[in-house]
Order: sequence, then structure tokens, then C-alpha cells
Amino acid sequence: MNIVKTLLLSITLCFSGGISGKDFSNNKWVIPQINNLKSGNGTFHITRHTTMGVENKEQAEVAKLFASLFYSASASFPTIKIGNNQADIVFVTNKNLKEEAYKLNVTSHKIKIEASGIPGFFYATQTLRQLLPADIEDKQKAIKAVWSIPAMTIEDEPRFGYRGLMLDVARYFIPKETVLKIVNSMGLLKLNKLHLHLVDDNGWRLEIKKYPKLTEVGAWKVERKVPFPDRRNPEPGEVATAGGFYSQQDIKEIIAYASKRQIEIIPEIEMPAHTVSSLAAYPSLACPIVKQFIGVLPGLGGKNSEIVYCAGNDSVFTFLENVIDEVTKLFPSRYIHLGGDEASKTNWKKCPLCQARMKAEHLSDEEELQSYFMKRMSKYVRSKGKEVIGWDELTNSELPEGCIIFGWQGNGNAAYKAGKLGHRFVMTPAKTLYLIRYQGPQWFEPLTYFGNNTLKNVYDYEPVQKDWDPKVAKLLMGVQASLWTEFCNTPEDVEYLIFPRLAALSEIAWGKKENKNWNGFLKRLDVFNKHLDKIGINYARSMYNIDHQVKPNKEKLDVTLSCIRPDMLIRYTTNGSAPTKNSRLYHTPLTISQQTVIRAATFSAGKQMGKTLYLKLGWNKATGKPVLGNNPNGYLLTNGLEGSNKQSDFEWCGWYDGDATFVVDLLKKESIDTIKIGFITNYGMAVHKPSQVKILVSDDNVNFREVSEFSFTTKEIFTERTRREEKTINRLNTSGRFVKFALNNPGHCPDNHVRPGQPTWMYVDEVTIN
Repeated sequence: MNIVKTLLLSITLCFSGGISGKDFSNNKWVIPQINNLKSGNGTFHITRHTTMGVENKEQAEVAKLFASLFYSASASFPTIKIGNNQADIVFVTNKNLKEEAYKLNVTSHKIKIEASGIPGFFYATQTLRQLLPADIEDKQKAIKAVWSIPAMTIEDEPRFGYRGLMLDVARYFIPKETVLKIVNSMGLLKLNKLHLHLVDDNGWRLEIKKYPKLTEVGAWKVERKVPFPDRRNPEPGEVATAGGFYSQQDIKEIIAYASKRQIEIIPEIEMPAHTVSSLAAYPSLACPIVKQFIGVLPGLGGKNSEIVYCAGNDSVFTFLENVIDEVTKLFPSRYIHLGGDEASKTNWKKCPLCQARMKAEHLSDEEELQSYFMKRMSKYVRSKGKEVIGWDELTNSELPEGCIIFGWQGNGNAAYKAGKLGHRFVMTPAKTLYLIRYQGPQWFEPLTYFGNNTLKNVYDYEPVQKDWDPKVAKLLMGVQASLWTEFCNTPEDVEYLIFPRLAALSEIAWGKKENKNWNGFLKRLDVFNKHLDKIGINYARSMYNIDHQVKPNKEKLDVTLSCIRPDMLIRYTTNGSAPTKNSRLYHTPLTISQQTVIRAATFSAGKQMGKTLYLKLGWNKATGKPVLGNNPNGYLLTNGLEGSNKQSDFEWCGWYDGDATFVVDLLKKESIDTIKIGFITNYGMAVHKPSQVKILVSDDNVNFREVSEFSFTTKEIFTERTRREEKTINRLNTSGRFVKFALNNPGHCPDNHVRPGQPTWMYVDEVTIN
């Protein structure tokens, strides 16, 4: 069988299933989900003889982009002609359709695309692109391949006008080539806004010709080969080698490439905070009371991140207006994002210029001073014919006129607050749509911050809450996923965090909420991911990994295994061997009553899909016993399982900014000779060991006697590392039923810490008593 016949057979098999108009949740091909589809009879074939007819040059550009998918070293088709309404694939203007809507009619002999404008025509071609086999993305195509699309009729339009992704190119400079690859995939998902976070403490990424030091100095930071939160600030004289920037020519190329894919590039120029990179280049723009060296921050920055633009210095506004002049000329977007988040007022409170400004403008506090700052800059941006976007901290005081608010804090509720004041808003809540968070069981994931935003968390998100006022809901422009890049060190890291969660975001942004179906989405995602494979995107497979929960239950342990994909089989072993397709099938929680090693993995059609979960469950006198105290996660202390080096992996019991006490009830009087307890240090996140631990024993949970005490020195507590540690106390030679642990918090982080003056966390994972 030659390669052409093989390819034709694979295509035929690929499309043999058909599409049901009644239950479109099971559509196996297109993301985001099409709103209305009716399957037809037959198949349309695209060959070297296929022609495309368009009405004008603008449509021809869309047609060329689609036709380019079929280009190979020796062939380019379909051919395109303006005015040929008898072609095999025709574009027809239909002014009755909304701006981004389209109709698509595929028969065995013709494809008709209707739209009112260029966006609709483009989205129709992206639907066709996904209906083709994923090999269409491969640059090495079979020369004589015949590409087939099943007959169907589609009517489709987006739910929201704003369907966005934010890329933080400031903390990690994302190469232009990677940005273009992401833009290409955004177009495939019918997303239409790319928000570039171009400015932050860690780098200034945009060439501004009037201020060359912004990129000569501000685009470069000192290399630190440790995780982002652990990175110390630069010292005078250190050579800055990490970073980069986009020339204005680079930006023009990105904008042109995105424009062809109906994506608007929105620049963000942060102010008044997150600006240490520009202040490193031009220190005179900081408050005059700032005397320390200002260098581009490799990490969090500690107190140095409190250095912001001086709100009392008119030269700051001149500088920013000049920057805005170049930005408005460079970016055709109707929007400019001015930031406005997390602005420290520490220096403003002490700065004579800022205080004089407050007095002259009759401002009651520094929060109103920020409002003055943002309103002044917003007015200038509007004078350039642009609209202003800002983060939701702007709602802390009077909002700039006409400002669009991005809701990020928590569930994004502050954006709704702006909506009630008549402002348009976009939802990008950190709890759901921040892609920096873990996207799967943390034991398998690379290090990052905080908790989990899994693929299913993103997919399940509904931006319009039930208690919203319908009039306010109409001001919601749409949704955005936001990728902050603190933990990205390569382009592959960026792609890994974005995909495939961006596909779930596209479903929220485009599809009707009443059509959502998790199982149907997964089927379509499996096909979409084949396109990502061919494009060369390093997407995550976290959705195949197993999450676990181990809970004490009547002196035994209940082990629950789960996967966000209900179509996966979980198979496991308890004899130390690796799980296979023939291992025991997991149905209900496992009950464990002795030391056990569980290995488990997901399988589909006999193939292992996810990584192997390894749970080593220890056993001692405390295992499975109740823990008394006010911490709801106390059960983790006696569930037989030690936590990893991530304190957020749901296996650590934590206390913040205060002492802690808990009691292990052994349920009967036991002899006690050895006690072991686990701690974790995560220096950059201010997680540290207690300063002192007392262990006490009682027979009645009332009268306790101290049996041991130990402490850690300041040096031991605030060591710069991320590591789990254990403390073992031997030869106690005592007995009792109740064992109390009293932990003293080590206090605030010292001045030489990367988080100086901040309160500390204490985390404990497993208590062993023998």
C-alpha cells in the first residue's frame, strides 16, 4: 500500500463517526464548541484542483491563510480568484450576520462560507482547519494527499466579544517566535485578544526610542539560578545578563501576524507600581527619599518592590506621556492597559513631593493620590483616541473616566463592583483563570505558586454569577486567561502552562453555557491536541494524572484516587510492582490497615496515559488516629503519608503568623519511646520551622506533663532553601493516651530575608509515634 492510499485510508477512518446535530456535546472535532450544527451526507475533498472564490482583496487574505495550510515543497493549493462565485469554496457576504458570526455549508461538491466581515470568514476557516486531520499542521505533507471534510451545516457566533490571553513577557522574556506560535494557536481557538504585560519590576520589554536606557538597562536582570521567590536583589556592579526586549520592528511583525488571525494586541504599560525596571534605567523618576541602589529585580524584590513612580514629580508624567506617544503610534489597538495594581504607598507617605501634591490637589490620603495619578494618565491616553484598561485595585478609589476594569483578585468581584458604577469589565479571576497555578496533582507538576487551577476548574468556570444584576452583566465584555511567568525559564515552560487550559478558556468565551459538557469537551480536546502535536506545542498532560486523598477512619486509612478525566481507568498495585493494564481496577476507596506502598496510573485502551502515582503509607501508633485542634487539616498529621517539597500539595497542615497547638489521641494509653515530626522550609514563600516545639503527654487530655522540648536557631530557621526535614526524639520512655505538640511561631522574616518583615508560615506533615 503506497503512502497516498495509506493516508486516504486514515482520513476515511478518522471521519467515519459523523457528527450528531441532536447531541453536539459529543462532537469529536472542533474547539470551541460550535453553537448550531447539522450533519449532512457525503464528504468534500480538497485537492490540487480545488478553487476558492472571494469577493475582494480582504477576503483573499483570509483565503490565502487557509490555503497556505496545504502548501508543500512541490505544491500549493487551493487556487484563489477574486469574483469567482462558481469556485469549489466560496466566500459570500451576508450583512444580516453579526460581526464575528459565520455560516458554513459543506456538501460533497461545494463549501459556502457566509459572514458579514473578515472576522467571520476567518473563524469559518479555522473551523474547517480543525475538521481536517491534524496532519494539515505538518510542514512535511504527503504531496498527493486528499484532504476531506464531512458534509454539514453550521451557524456559529461567539458568546463574548472579548476572548483573551495575557502573556507576562516581563518576568520571563518570551521569544518572538514563541509568541507567534501561541498567536497561531489562539487563532485556531477563535480567541481575539492578546494582552502583553510588557512592563514589570523584572524587565522592560518594549523599545522606546526616546528613552533608550529602558531597554539598555531595564530589559536585563542579574541571573539567579534559584526559584523566583528565592532570588535576592542585585548588588551594585553585578552584571545583568538575563532578559531581552522586543524592538519596535518585532512588535510590528507580531501585530501584523496577529492581525491576519483577527487578534488584537493590547499593550500594558504598568504604573505607578511594578516599575523598578524603568526606575533602574531612570532613577530620578522615583521619590527623592529613595537612596538605595535601584536595579532590575531578579525576583520578588522585598522592600525594593515598594519603589514606584513619584506621584509628586511632574517629570514622571512627562516621561510616561512620551512613552504613551510611542505606544499609541506603534499599537493599532483601541486599548492601552495602564496596570494600577499592588502599588505600595510606603515612599509616598514620606515623600515631600507626593505630600505636596496631595495638599495642592486636596487629596485626603495616598489612595486618592493613586486615583489622581491614574486619572491624569488615563485622560492623556484618551486624548490619543485610546481606551484605558486597569486592574481591579483601581476600584479602591475613584475610577478614571471610562476605564475598563480587569477583575483578578480572588473571584474577580471588584470588577463587578466597577460594573455597578457603570464601567465595562473583563473577568480574569486568579482563583480560576491564572495559568501560573498548578494544573494538576502537584506531586507531578513543576514548582510554582499557590493552589490548583486544573483544566476542569477552567472549563467549569462561569463568569456571570446567578446573583448579578442583569444590567451590570451586560457590561461584561468577556474573559481572559492570564499567564504570569515567574516560574518560566524556557519557551517550553510557557507552552506547558498555557496548553491545553487555553482550550477550556475558549469554550467559556465562545460557546453557549447551556451546551457545556465535560465528557464531550474531552473527546474534542483529544483531537485538538493532535493539532498541537503537529504545531509543536509542548502542552501538559496533567489531566491524565491521579490525585489522591488519604484520611484516617477508625484506626485505618481510606485512600481515595481520582482523575479529572472520567473516561480513564485507574489501575493500581500494593505489592511494589508498577501498575499495568492488567493490574487491579480501582472502583472505591481502599482501606489500609498496615504499612503499604500503592502505585497507580490511568489507562485507556490498554495504554498507560498518566504518570505513576507513588504513595508510601507508613504505620505507627499515631496512624489513623484522630487529631484534636482547630485546624481542619489536622487529619493530615496522622494519615501515614509524608508531604512533598511543595507545602501546597494538600499533604501539609499549616499555621500562619501565630503559635499552634494540636493533640494526637492514641485512643488508649500507649508506651511512647520515639516521636518523629516533619517540617518544611520554603524560604521564598516565608515558610519556616518553628522556633521551639514542646511535646507533652496526658492520660485524660487535661493534665499534661512535658516530656521533650527542642528549638531551632535563627540561622537554622531562615536557611535559604526549599526542603522537607524531620526531627526525631528518642528514648522518651514514657506513656500516655494524648500527645500534645505546642509550636512557637518564629516571628516575622528578618531584614535580610527576601520577604523582610513578613509574617511566617509553619507547616507540619506527619507525626510518627512508637
